[in-house]
Amino acid sequence: MTARSLVLVVNPFATRVTQAKLIAVQETLARVTEPRILLTERPGHATELVTGAVHAGADAIVVLSGDGGFNEALNGLDRDIPIGFLPGGGTSVLSRALGLPPDAVRAAEQVADALAKERTRRITVGRVNGRRFAFGAGIGLDAEAVRLVDRMGRTDEGKRPGDLAFAFAILRSLAATRGHMEPQLEVKGFGRAAFAVVANGSPYTYAKRIPLPIAPEAQFELGLDLVAPVRVRRRSLVHTAASVLTGHVQNRGEVLYGHDLDRLEIVCDAPMPLHADGEDLGDVREVTIEAERGAVSVLV
Repeated sequence: MTARSLVLVVNPFATRVTQAKLIAVQETLARVTEPRILLTERPGHATELVTGAVHAGADAIVVLSGDGGFNEALNGLDRDIPIGFLPGGGTSVLSRALGLPPDAVRAAEQVADALAKERTRRITVGRVNGRRFAFGAGIGLDAEAVRLVDRMGRTDEGKRPGDLAFAFAILRSLAATRGHMEPQLEVKGFGRAAFAVVANGSPYTYAKRIPLPIAPEAQFELGLDLVAPVRVRRRSLVHTAASVLTGHVQNRGEVLYGHDLDRLEIVCDAPMPLHADGEDLGDVREVTIEAERGAVSVLV
């Protein structure tokens, strides 16, 4: 692939992206082919840059960013060319779940090797109300936590709060309900639930170095998995949280569970927050989630 066109899309505001790291990543990829570097400047820009690069004839795309930038890139990928994901965010769930190291330079070494050997892996991606997501979407509790973290703002360097901020946001959301949540949405064909999480792979997220396998059977090569606690009660809060976070939810009456699904339809009693890959998509009353099986070719 040394004669082919490679584009490196970089989010310079991602938590772990520095000038030194960008130079090291560029040099690593250049061992195979010199990348053309495109820097994002605003939310949604990665989608535009990826679409433009594909239409300009790029043979492969590599993205150095956090999960938000990864999500934008997937939504700009309107043709089937290989794409790689280098961890630049505080968590970078997608790249880590795909088996890449948490360090961007080490990950770039593996992606460069994949480019040289034309090694790819086809994965499923989800669509929630038409927007692609790579590893997870949520309606209700975790989407509310995403929104609370966004409201904390960013540092002067544009960095977003990390894992601990998200954990505290979950606790704040639960505290606002006094640890009690009744069913407030309907998952058609499954039943009513307090909130819903849809996973495209496992783990669903990380707490620092600890993977949280909320949907342990989810695989990138399969369809989507559903985890939806029916209700949350104060007396069983710790038990329910532990069951969900450790992935021990199958065959439990208090949690709706679905595996390898092609389509889900969810209707909320009132507008509820929705997220895809940690990006706030606003409040919704109805949600349609579909699997695009084998839609994307990933450099791994």
